[in-house]
Amino acid sequence: MAISLSVVLLLAIILVVLIRGGNLKGGPAVVAVLFGFFLASTGMADDIQRFLDSITQTVGAIKF
Repeated sequence: MAISLSVVLLLAIILVVLIRGGNLKGGPAVVAVLFGFFLASTGMADDIQRFLDSITQTVGAIKF
């Protein structure tokens, strides 16, 4: 739960920065948010979550 909340917060910050920087207009931003919302309710949501979890574990296992 903490990881998904962190990812949502990070993506929200990136979205705000892109909109304020002029790299992303309001209309396409709304479409992207709605796409993500509806994608989360499909059968692909579990596969996407597993993929993101594996990336998170891989990045977390990297030793600097």
